[in-house]
Parts: sequence; C-alpha cells; structure tokens
Amino acid sequence: VQLQASGGGLVQAGDSLKLSCVATISRSGSYGMGWFRQAPGKERELVAAITWSGFTTRYADSAKGRFTISKDNAKNTVFLQMNALRPEDTAVYYCAAKDGSIWGEYHYWGRGTLVTVSS
Repeated sequence: VQLQASGGGLVQAGDSLKLSCVATISRSGSYGMGWFRQAPGKERELVAAITWSGFTTRYADSAKGRFTISKDNAKNTVFLQMNALRPEDTAVYYCAAKDGSIWGEYHYWGRGTLVTVSS
C-alpha cells in the first residue's frame, strides 16, 4: 500500500481545509484508513478513521463536529474535511492504512502534509 497525501497549507482560524489521500493498492483486500497528526513536541494522534467500505468511522474528541472523513471508493481516495480550524489543529497530518479494521496499529504510512492555522 502506498499513500500520497495532499491539501495542507496555511489558513486562518475558522477557515476550512480539505486533505486528500490517494491509496495505491497492490494487494486486494480490506483496509482501515486513518488520518493522524503530530504537532511540534507532541505525540502522533489519530484524528479520524474510516473502514474500506466507508460505512464506519471514528473520530478523536477534538475532531468531532468539525472534521469529516470520507472515501471515494472508485478512486481509492480518502478525504478529511476540516472546518472551523483552530490554532491547536496546527500539525503535520499523515494518511495511514492497515489491514482489516480501523482499530489497532497502522502499518502503512504516507508522507505528511503540513497544516498551519494562524490565530
């Protein structure tokens, strides 16, 4: 599995941003897809995840109500729509995948995309 994330940038507090992650799959199967982020000096954390079917999602408490994860099955692309951004959302955002469900350790990682939210 190869992952290519894009869409990061510099925005102001309250703005929206949409991240995209294109997954190149060499082995057919079911994968959990997730967006993680790592802010300076902090540990990496799960922001949102979605099953390969797109039917099940999970969110970090900080993302609930503001972020939406979705998936275009035809294009093997996962999106993270981020609304009402806050300065504390500033981080490098990573797309990740794992075999099977969205729970547990993720094995495949893309390069991060930087999101900077100014106050």
